[in-house]
Amino acid sequence: MWHDVAVTTNIDREEVIVQVSGKLEASHPDWDAAEIERVAREELAAIADSPVQDFLLVLTERATRKRLKTRVDERRA
Repeated sequence: MWHDVAVTTNIDREEVIVQVSGKLEASHPDWDAAEIERVAREELAAIADSPVQDFLLVLTERATRKRLKTRVDERRA
């Protein structure tokens, strides 16, 4: 899925949300889709104005996955 996305400095932030949410929903169907999207939006907002825009997609995905995994682990404990 990621190989279809060209790296560019003109990042469509909504497309980042769609890509991140879609990937995480597919790999974690037990996670709430609305929560995935909300967390992805928050994580993207936190880094969206950084000077390096080329890696927003992967950084948003990693931060969202980490945050949601931590929540799931805390609920299980």
